[in-house]
Amino acid sequence: MKHQKVCDLMSDAVVRVQRGTPFKEIAHLLQEYDITAVPVVDEEDRPVGVVSEADLLHKMWGQDTDESPTPGEASRPTGAKASATDAAGLMTSPAVCARESWSVVDAARVMARHGIKRLLVVDEGGRLIGVVSRGDLLRVFLRTDRAIRTEIIEEALVQSLGLAPSSVQVDVNHGHVVLSGHLPPDVSVPVLEEHCRQVDGVVAVEFRPAGEAGAEDSAPVDH
Repeated sequence: MKHQKVCDLMSDAVVRVQRGTPFKEIAHLLQEYDITAVPVVDEEDRPVGVVSEADLLHKMWGQDTDESPTPGEASRPTGAKASATDAAGLMTSPAVCARESWSVVDAARVMARHGIKRLLVVDEGGRLIGVVSRGDLLRVFLRTDRAIRTEIIEEALVQSLGLAPSSVQVDVNHGHVVLSGHLPPDVSVPVLEEHCRQVDGVVAVEFRPAGEAGAEDSAPVDH
């Protein structure tokens, strides 16, 4: 199965600043574009850091109250952000970036590892071309049940496992996949379920042997 790529979900309209951008200009940009953070780029448009609302709030607090750096952030002297006047002093660095060819799974894994809400997307030369957020990645769960069922049958059952389309009944309701039927000796239930979980939009997978009470008989609902 092929997961959707970061390039399919990212926004390519990215507001950006440079190291010398003043504090007030950054605050104005966040408000004007209704965003919570802005990437900082060098002269070649390569990301060097990110300035977020939290970074700006250090000025209001009057001191850097973080006892330790946040995930992905380099250590800073106490009070450094509170006294900063431009992006270079305010930014969290280094910037955590993703490649446009990454799958949504790759991006979600890196976000979780670093505890961040967005990833800057760069091209092969390391230049900024977009940004992908948690909300963007969650769009895969908006796929219709019909689309999920079709992909499971065509790619998981037929292409990956070599099963006949009719060998396993596939029902999908709100992303919950119910499989029922008889499997050949060379295909185990865990393997089948794992292939189904790799389909974008799947929330849960359950296998019910043929004849078990409760197996769905009706066609899946298209949402």
